[in-house]
Amino acid sequence: MQLFYSPDIKPNNTQYSFSKEESKHIIRVLRKKENDVLNITDGKGHLYEVTISIADQKNCIVNINNVKKVDAQNYKLHIAIAPTKMNDRIEWFLEKATEIGIHEITPIICDNSERKVIKKERLEKIIHSAMKQSLQMYLPILNDSTSFKEFMLQKLSGQLFIAHCEESNKKTLQESINKATEYTILIGPEGDFSTKEIKNAISNGYMPVSLGNTRLRTETAGIVACHTVALHNN
Repeated sequence: MQLFYSPDIKPNNTQYSFSKEESKHIIRVLRKKENDVLNITDGKGHLYEVTISIADQKNCIVNINNVKKVDAQNYKLHIAIAPTKMNDRIEWFLEKATEIGIHEITPIICDNSERKVIKKERLEKIIHSAMKQSLQMYLPILNDSTSFKEFMLQKLSGQLFIAHCEESNKKTLQESINKATEYTILIGPEGDFSTKEIKNAISNGYMPVSLGNTRLRTETAGIVACHTVALHNN
């Protein structure tokens, strides 16, 4: 199944017009024609089966045949992760995390962060593409970047974890998580969280956890955390 993403399509619509850019892609690039059937998601859990009624590369119009609501995951995962020095590494994390299953991502700027600015528009495109490729019906939320200190001011529900590399008495994430709940996991930069940040997180209710016996890159740590939660909830 090939999946298209249209955030402005509504369950009560009977027809829908693609944007000029998407119309050109569908008709000129993919060579779709009238009466061809397409599948669209709004990123909010709906799957639309539609038929092309007007195959115009400037304004492709479809009739909506059927709308199905797809169940969401039985858990919610929010990963707050420090942007990596190399852009392609955080892009890789976002792509793979979306494929595995994640609800929300917040880039956090930490004491040891080497990158403090992100291109949110490009990162959102990575997420959109990964959602379509993996046939997901729910679009993960990408929040604006924020400082670690500001993130600590948020009142979040569910289980809270900070994965860090300092020597301490830590359980693994796998041993610590409960099933079918909400999780927030903090993943630090290449230089790890500072001692001050770790103490701040713990004082705000975050449990320190280990992601294994080896030292992981930031993006790898994010994927291990994401995969651990997904496996635990299968």
